[in-house]
Amino acid sequence: MMGKQAAAQAITPELRRWIVEQAQAGHSAPVVLQSMLDAGWDEAVATEAMESTLREHLEGVAREQGLPPAVPVPDLAIDDSPTVLDAGDRAVSVLMALAMPRVVVLGNLLSPEECDALIEAARPRMARSLTVATRTGGEEVNDDRTSDGMFFQRGETELVQRIEARIARLLGWPVENGEGLQVLHYRPGAEYKPHYDYFDPAEPGTPTILKRGGQRVGTLVMYLNTPEKGGGTTFPDIHLEVAPQRGHAVFFSYERPHPSTRTLHGGAPVIAGEKWIATKWLREREFR
Repeated sequence: MMGKQAAAQAITPELRRWIVEQAQAGHSAPVVLQSMLDAGWDEAVATEAMESTLREHLEGVAREQGLPPAVPVPDLAIDDSPTVLDAGDRAVSVLMALAMPRVVVLGNLLSPEECDALIEAARPRMARSLTVATRTGGEEVNDDRTSDGMFFQRGETELVQRIEARIARLLGWPVENGEGLQVLHYRPGAEYKPHYDYFDPAEPGTPTILKRGGQRVGTLVMYLNTPEKGGGTTFPDIHLEVAPQRGHAVFFSYERPHPSTRTLHGGAPVIAGEKWIATKWLREREFR
């Protein structure tokens, strides 16, 4: 429940203006929040004021710059900083959470047995990985992606169904809004250079792609094994690298198809050993 101090503190237009001014002056969110706490603001009120004000401010700036509108995205129920999430049939750990951009690292999303079973089911069907060709709406070999891969149909096997149900519960996003699970295999030296997962609105093939379920709005990368060296998931814009650990995963979302989401990411080269991952892309609507 909200304490008496919090109940007495109103988020006024003046406060919102001050928060925006601090952000425009280059002060980081933790510094601004600490200034509010030092001035006697309740932490819950200060945090809500910061988040809502900056969200509205950024949306206003985006509109002024002519960016595509923001849309609802998948997310995890981690506002109260849980260390463990109930995924229905499994307890999943929260290892790291970033708010802007939204990036969450999850521990033990998959069991070792599930990881091995996915690899073995995928292995006979592996072929040179393709990427969606936004110029045409089809698929193509991309020199930036030097891996082998395959897609499971949504719900294709009992194992795939179980994992998809777990993901849907964790992210609060319908199973039918997900693309089929993709499994990728990277040998030493293989990589996927930094890219965005949304479809570029400026490309002529994008309208065709969007007919199947709208934009991609979230990505979950699950690590099926642990390479000896290399193979991390990198986010160059925020200087973050997630280490590939078997059973763990990294989730990130992007509310508009634009670089302002800072979701540029890549698969760093595998230096020693091999890397197997499974990727689930989430769409705005039912993916057909």
